[in-house]
Amino acid sequence: MSNDIQQRLDDLEAHLTHQDATIQDLNEVTLQQWNEIKALTEKLARLETKIQAAEEAGDAGATPEPPPPHY
Repeated sequence: MSNDIQQRLDDLEAHLTHQDATIQDLNEVTLQQWNEIKALTEKLARLETKIQAAEEAGDAGATPEPPPPHY
């Protein structure tokens, strides 16, 4: 091979190596974000369940609150 073709091939290999590293980094970030989204979704579901239970418990024993004395 000529020197020019070898240099171009070396440049392409360097670019490919850089792109592979970038893809791997992006994959790791995406995986971390997915795990965080999953954890937050589960936490939100638990909080919704707690809020619903608290609302139901409050409605079960709720008596109308009398108006303040100045009414």
